[in-house]
Amino acid sequence: MGIAVWALIAYIAIIVVWNGVLKRNIGEAMLIGFAGVCLFGGTSFFELAWAGIADAMAEEVVFAALAFVFMGYLLTRLGLIQEQVTVLNSIFGRLRGGAGYVSTSAAALLGGPSGSGSGISASVGSVTIPWMIRSNWRPDLAASLVAGNAGLGISIPPSSSMFLLLGSAAVAPVLSADQLFVPALIGGLWTVAYRFVVVFLWVRRHGIAATDAADLVPLRAALRAGWTSLLVYAGILVPVLMTLDFGVALMESRVGEAAGDISIIVWIPVLTVLATFAVAWKRLPRTGRAWSELLGEMAPRYAVIGATLFFAFAAAASLGELGLVDQLTAILRGLDAPAVVIATIVGLLLVIIAAPLTGTATIAAVGGVAFSALTAAGVAPAAAATAIMIFASTEGASPPGAAPIYIASGIAQVDPARTFGRLILWFVIPTLVIGVLVATGVLPI
Repeated sequence: MGIAVWALIAYIAIIVVWNGVLKRNIGEAMLIGFAGVCLFGGTSFFELAWAGIADAMAEEVVFAALAFVFMGYLLTRLGLIQEQVTVLNSIFGRLRGGAGYVSTSAAALLGGPSGSGSGISASVGSVTIPWMIRSNWRPDLAASLVAGNAGLGISIPPSSSMFLLLGSAAVAPVLSADQLFVPALIGGLWTVAYRFVVVFLWVRRHGIAATDAADLVPLRAALRAGWTSLLVYAGILVPVLMTLDFGVALMESRVGEAAGDISIIVWIPVLTVLATFAVAWKRLPRTGRAWSELLGEMAPRYAVIGATLFFAFAAAASLGELGLVDQLTAILRGLDAPAVVIATIVGLLLVIIAAPLTGTATIAAVGGVAFSALTAAGVAPAAAATAIMIFASTEGASPPGAAPIYIASGIAQVDPARTFGRLILWFVIPTLVIGVLVATGVLPI
């Protein structure tokens, strides 16, 4: 194995020991892990560290995650979340775990259009996490479900990852978008069906009850009192619509090629905060001292989330500088075994790569060679491509570097490390198994 692969192993081990065994802060663990990766650069330690830091400073998800924390805090502090939960409970509150089913359905519906695990975690989580918490879900369970569902941005077509894979030199000559769309959709629906099973089991395992009937307000009364609170989600709706075909065409007609620079993950929190200011104008602090107190109350949340995300992206960039992608590609090309073994090994490698990177970056880097390895083992082209997207979709739930984990944990106000084991057990491993079953034809597509 190459030095970058050993650096990745050391990085994961450092974080597990520092946070899980020594019980130190997760942000501190990510910093130590980043430093550990850079040590593998030898005399180039400082150059490698600077390359990682520079990349992290340019990463929009770091800004977006902090903006989402502010957005969630503001919605709660101004009382808008309580009004929204009252409306939602009046519709779904009689169903045990209703908020979890709605959260999973929303993630599936937004999967293809958003194409982003972070976008799903942010947009769906900002609405459903507070609702789940107020309807008897534990905060860490709510954050785990939203982060676990974030991978639907990769596995549900038509996603940007699907087109990246179709555009690779290995895939383009043998598979078209028309040939892949239906198999990929069925494969994605297998992952959605599994998530509904997870919600069902969690609801019963953790004794999540339906909302007490005495606490349910008739829908008409709930809307009369809190309909304006729902307007803040225009900040989510508008950026999502802009990612659809008609939205892209509209933006290009107005701003030209600059439309491609519009980032859903940045604009969702920005527009939602502005909408919150407009809706709750009368509830905002009126003095500088009041604003100082409001911001001071939320400052501690930034320390852990900001440091964790920043050093996660810095470590990913440094691993890239060490040649992680090339070294893992060489491992993939050297595979020679039965189809089920090849599918399992390819899936494991894609899961490992997607953990510090993203699903999209993973498919862009090694999707083509993974496709070649699977088809050479006798896997049908459509099944191979679908399995690759399913494998890469673990990026939202793969600790310790997945941004959706920190976005969801920030909204739920929980230590991200509390979700790690649950995400691996309930989302990463089962998704890997689903991908292998699709590749080998056990699950039909």
